[in-house]
Amino acid sequence: MSAVDLAAVIVTIVCLVVVAVLVIAIQTLVRTLRELRATVDDLRSSTLPMVDDLQSTVTKANEELDRVDGVIGRAERITATVDVASRLSYKAMAPPLIKTISIVKGAAGARRALRTPRRRRAIEVRGRRK
Repeated sequence: MSAVDLAAVIVTIVCLVVVAVLVIAIQTLVRTLRELRATVDDLRSSTLPMVDDLQSTVTKANEELDRVDGVIGRAERITATVDVASRLSYKAMAPPLIKTISIVKGAAGARRALRTPRRRRAIEVRGRRK
């Protein structure tokens, strides 16, 4: 056996070992890919219904938010209307009410003045000035 023949045998053996290692690696890779595919299928089968539920929940939440937005808008309009009405009521009622209270107080003072005798009135006036 010559050196060339020996080199050919060694190269052939190394090639066979490399091919055997590659076959084992490919088998392991194929098994891992099958497990990954099974895991992805399980994940898909369990998550798709949840995604559908989530989508319907989000749709319902958006509808409720639209309703709440409408209610808040109405409440703001009502608040503005009540605010304007209270200002108008105050402007309309305050002057006559103040005048009425002044007249009543003045009439009460006049009634008291008419009921008390003059001498007593003079004492009360002097007592207040002190």
